[in-house]
Amino acid sequence: MQKRTLKVVFKDYNHKQNLLFPPYIGDFIPANHPVRIVDQIIDRIDITGVLETYKGGGTSSYHPRMMLKVIVYSYLTNVYSSRKIEQALQQNVHFMWLSGMTFPDHNTISRFRSERLNGHVREVFEQIVQLLIDQGLVSLKEVFLDGTKIEANANRYSFVWGKSITRSRERIKKQLRELWNYAQKVAACELENNEPDFTEINPEKVEQAIKSIDKALKNKKIEPKIRNKITYARKNWPGKLREYDKLSRKMGERNSLSKTDPDATFMRLKEDHMNNSQLKPAYNWQISTQNQFILGYTLHQKPGDTTTLPMHLQELEKNLGQMPENLVADAGYGSEENYQLLEDNKVNAYVKYNHFQKQQSKKFRENPFNIENLHYNPDKDCYYCPIGQKMSFLKEKVPTTDNGYQQTIRIYQAQNCLGCPLRGSCHKGKSNRHIEINPNLIRLRSKAKEKLLSEQGLVYRSRRSVDVEGTFGIIKHNHGFRRFLLRGIDKVDIEAGLLAIAQNIRKMAV
Repeated sequence: MQKRTLKVVFKDYNHKQNLLFPPYIGDFIPANHPVRIVDQIIDRIDITGVLETYKGGGTSSYHPRMMLKVIVYSYLTNVYSSRKIEQALQQNVHFMWLSGMTFPDHNTISRFRSERLNGHVREVFEQIVQLLIDQGLVSLKEVFLDGTKIEANANRYSFVWGKSITRSRERIKKQLRELWNYAQKVAACELENNEPDFTEINPEKVEQAIKSIDKALKNKKIEPKIRNKITYARKNWPGKLREYDKLSRKMGERNSLSKTDPDATFMRLKEDHMNNSQLKPAYNWQISTQNQFILGYTLHQKPGDTTTLPMHLQELEKNLGQMPENLVADAGYGSEENYQLLEDNKVNAYVKYNHFQKQQSKKFRENPFNIENLHYNPDKDCYYCPIGQKMSFLKEKVPTTDNGYQQTIRIYQAQNCLGCPLRGSCHKGKSNRHIEINPNLIRLRSKAKEKLLSEQGLVYRSRRSVDVEGTFGIIKHNHGFRRFLLRGIDKVDIEAGLLAIAQNIRKMAV
């Protein structure tokens, strides 16, 4: 039987065919494509601040609204490099349509992002947040707060540590004093009544001291090792101290910085799912979200979350026009200062504190030695230890936090722990047991605990990990943004704003 063959039919293909009317690029883009959302939203934004950065004169410039659209869309589609944006403008139909078939090069794109948008990205972001509120996509009822550390564009081996600077200063001070003492032994009369104050040293004081030592020992017979040390000190110590002063000013209250990006601080970054970490130059990016829309963001140079809330809450009020009704956050924000700040601003704090989870365990609740489980008598202002011994008020201290917040700590002490059968389990100190109580913090934690254990609190706690942590997952994992491209906190703030704008438009386009 003869095998039957079928005729193969191909679609017409002639890529060199001329068209009488060139096609409109917009015909290749679906009506609901995210690039159209970017185009519509940026057209509604007031960019007066960006326009004012142009001085006029000279050759014509690419329109800033077009440039802003291109950069926002590039961050929305995981294209972060200015060179890759330049390439996309020549190859990607969506970029071509957005730019109107104009082709700015990577230098123009980079300058617009780092110079023209400097100080104006937040204006764009705030207007987009207001659009979200006006369209009913977000409300002022609740926000979910968290932070993440994103690596800076800096050499991870170019670190400078604050403690290292302090040790180096002390070493110079010690060696300078040793040289002075040696010179006094050899040439006491030349240095008589001329001893400098070694309490605090500076480059000028060191230069003068070395000059005096050198002059006093000039014609004296001294060991070659000492002569070499004086020569080394004269050539290096003043310059080193000037360098230390410069680095200390840049470092401020931080404990480290990177030489290639002095605004970046070395922080421990989680590298994998096992939480293995490395010290790298990074920034602490704080965001507040609702339904994975970013309502506020701030950038910080310290790794801890605790001290970031005052600045972040101020920025959030600016974006929303008022404070949110409820704020949900993890235990990293559960300090007295933060609880008091939220209470003063009439914001309900669904914020955990450091041992909230431990408090819920049966073992913790039934442990009679925990401070939280000791009985307090408000009439006599005293506590009672597990065997019923009175712990009387001893004294009060008022420490101050890094942000300048003053706490009031009351100290209570037992009268006699000697011979107590429970002493080994109660406390390990040699003297009578004393406890430190912060009445205001106890009150604030009690309020927070009541809210967290309420029905609404359980809902918020389950939503927090999905909402704000999910947003970080989208940006860092799904869209591959794990390292800033720009250097300096002002420029990094531009990128953080572009990421937030892109995330909000991405969610609007869903």
